[in-house]
Amino acid sequence: MKKLNQKELKEFLDTKVAEYNNPKFIESDPIQIPHEFSKKEDIEIAGFLTATIAWGNRKSIINNAKRMMQMLDHTPHDFILNHQESDLEKLESFVHRTFNGLDFITFVKALQYIYLEHEGLETVFANHIEMGSMQKSIHYFKKTFFEIEHLQRTQKHVSDPLKNSAAKRINMFLRWMIRNDNAGVDFGIWQSLSPSLLSCPLDVHSGNVARKLRLLKRKQNDAKALLELDTALRKLDAKDPVKYDFALFGLGVFEGF
Repeated sequence: MKKLNQKELKEFLDTKVAEYNNPKFIESDPIQIPHEFSKKEDIEIAGFLTATIAWGNRKSIINNAKRMMQMLDHTPHDFILNHQESDLEKLESFVHRTFNGLDFITFVKALQYIYLEHEGLETVFANHIEMGSMQKSIHYFKKTFFEIEHLQRTQKHVSDPLKNSAAKRINMFLRWMIRNDNAGVDFGIWQSLSPSLLSCPLDVHSGNVARKLRLLKRKQNDAKALLELDTALRKLDAKDPVKYDFALFGLGVFEGF
């Protein structure tokens, strides 16, 4: 592909955003799981748990996230607030890749702590915005999340950008919650936070496409690469930089760009 100037690149990516950022996208994407709910807390909990296991085969992510919701009686917020210790036994059999039933139980307890002691997920993320980005916020969220007693092994299931992680899954979750796309895909239910703060969920697909389009030079998909990509995408649209996730992902996954 010939090198595009800034204006051509923006036009090309904007048409791809329009192509993929629409309700058809939901059918094959894990975002369909939180779309099964209408209450704010159910949407955010379903979204958070789904994003946590969003690596590997998309079909198995969706199936296992559905299984998670089933185990939480399809009322995730109510289950998290009101479960008894005995209710947690049925979660022990859960497994998705390296995320197992004990991790799931820890997540349920940590979420209960977040809602009872810290006014919920949105509040924890909103409390630590620094330098026009959510990355510090994710670091503090992880700290708060693991203030309860927990297994050391479970910590690896929440990424920390300050340890050079691109934190793909949490950035994807934040896109779902904060970005209101008026297209029925992203929810935009966290109105205390601005979409301008969001970072692209950087993975193999979006990283490769970004490199081909010269939006990204760095080889690894880590926190430094994320900052580089963020900077490039903010030049294309400072108010809604992560809308381009739809373009990068669509080009990579659906078009083998």
